[in-house]
Amino acid sequence: MESELFPEGSVDAGIYATPEEGFQHGLVVLAMDEACWLIEAEDGHHLRVEEKAAEAVRRQLALFDAESLGWPPRRVVEPARVQRHWPLSPWCWVLAVFAVFWAQGEWPGLTDAGLLDAERVFGQDEWWRAGSALWLHGDLGHLVANAGGGVLVFSAVVATFGFGAGWALIGAAAAAGNIAAVVLQHGERYRSLGASTAIFAGLGLLAGRAIRVMGRSGHPHRWRTMGVPLAAGLIVLGLYGAGGVEVDVLAHATGFGAGLLAGFVAAADGGGLAAVRPAHGLLGESGQER
Repeated sequence: MESELFPEGSVDAGIYATPEEGFQHGLVVLAMDEACWLIEAEDGHHLRVEEKAAEAVRRQLALFDAESLGWPPRRVVEPARVQRHWPLSPWCWVLAVFAVFWAQGEWPGLTDAGLLDAERVFGQDEWWRAGSALWLHGDLGHLVANAGGGVLVFSAVVATFGFGAGWALIGAAAAAGNIAAVVLQHGERYRSLGASTAIFAGLGLLAGRAIRVMGRSGHPHRWRTMGVPLAAGLIVLGLYGAGGVEVDVLAHATGFGAGLLAGFVAAADGGGLAAVRPAHGLLGESGQER
């Protein structure tokens, strides 16, 4: 019976339950430039090859099977806690920063009283400036750019982490980013202001959470996929956070780093990933804008 089904001089390279599986393995044999036959029999679908090539074919098929473990990857499905009751909260933030900007014009001393100043932070322990500086802006163009980027990024963060947790994470990561920037600039004349540290912190939150989600996928090559959101975040950081003479690259980087860590830690609670468009900001005595 076997002689009637199988070509003379051929041997089994594998027996498969479905024709699709046999065909897939047959492509490997064809890629080796070897002849093969896929023949259906009572005990399954036989992939036959010439006897002289059998050993090499079986070795390649074993390698193919080893590399194909877990492929295609299991889809990562996690319920995103989308906060539907506060979709306008980023716009409320925009109104707030515009109100602060108006107050800066009415009371010029407000800017000096709240901006991030390394000398006052270390010399007078005014660490609260790490938070107050996020609400101040150097000019209208600076404010409009940050407002546009903030609406997009903060909307994604709030929809991902929830209203309370999202804004708390943004504030904490942005303040931590400002503190890190001041620490790294200790001993230098460093002054800054602007919401862009918070915007890049939000970008980091989204990237950090996406990395954590990819890490839970269970795929054997998940370490590769975890690099995708990190690379995407770094590319956006490089494109929008490192250009221009007056851009405070350090504050952008520390904000992103703080958000990345916070998002990774907070990812135990679920969420998602959103598209972002960051902005630039910060104008201080040092001539840097963020």
